[in-house]
Amino acid sequence: MTLITFKKENREVVVAQGANLRAKALEAGIDIYTWAGKLTNCNGYGQCGTCIVEIIAGMDNLSPRTEAEERKLRNKPPSYRLACQTLVNGPVEVGTKPTRK
Repeated sequence: MTLITFKKENREVVVAQGANLRAKALEAGIDIYTWAGKLTNCNGYGQCGTCIVEIIAGMDNLSPRTEAEERKLRNKPPSYRLACQTLVNGPVEVGTKPTRK
């Protein structure tokens, strides 16, 4: 088991190693989507890019970026990930709905 800390929400969620970040956030009632993202998200297939989160700490505890992430996040900071494509393998601190950079 490992811990995901959602910084803005001041919430901690215990998950199994290898858990999908998007799935566990939604299961815990964490709102990762902006208003527009709620209407246009692809339900976790890495196609829309609306589940962007910022990894504040623990980047080494995540799966590597997928090809879908490389396409969708090419102009974003390296700390940005698509929650739907990210597997959690250790403690991580996450910022939801990051400010555009």
